[in-house]
Amino acid sequence: MTVFYLHRPESELSRSKSPVAPGLRVGFTVGRALGGAVQRNRMKRRLREAVRLTRPVEGLSVDVVINPKKSLLTTNFAIVMNEVSRAFVIIEQKLTAKPESAPAASPKRNAGRNSGMPEA
Repeated sequence: MTVFYLHRPESELSRSKSPVAPGLRVGFTVGRALGGAVQRNRMKRRLREAVRLTRPVEGLSVDVVINPKKSLLTTNFAIVMNEVSRAFVIIEQKLTAKPESAPAASPKRNAGRNSGMPEA
């Protein structure tokens, strides 16, 4: 299972065109390569239930996308819940950790080249 997340800062929530509720939003990507509609829907149902049972503490404004593997269909549900729970714990740790000093930005290579402007 692969989990992606994106933190939504409070400032973005207030200035967006459409109202976005603060808090956790979870989505699932289950492509056709993972099986027929019945299998894909079963995967989504299992993931939804695992998220419902292991949902972390409210307060973080973050979007989470879970991309399962085909083995999710045959894996014991306790293992699925454990993986989802671990993912939420790691996300929460990364978002609440103190940001360290940002490394110096590396200079862009070929800055100004191929920018569409004719050279003088």
